[in-house]
Amino acid sequence: MYKLPEDIESKYRFVMVAALRAEQLQAGSLPRVESISRKATVIAQHEVAMGMVGPYDPDAEVVPEPAPEADEEE
Repeated sequence: MYKLPEDIESKYRFVMVAALRAEQLQAGSLPRVESISRKATVIAQHEVAMGMVGPYDPDAEVVPEPAPEADEEE
């Protein structure tokens, strides 16, 4: 079992954040840590325990990043 990070206040939150991250990994996101495991759930738990994935706040407003502007020469 992994140690609960300082910024995650409960085991339930740890599991929820790891589950959401595992979904991202299964959808094709690149892992943020080196792991001997190929399982997305194990990799996600490791990432959360290492503090590489921030806590999930469903009430936070998601601000889309602006698209890069193309330099147009006239």
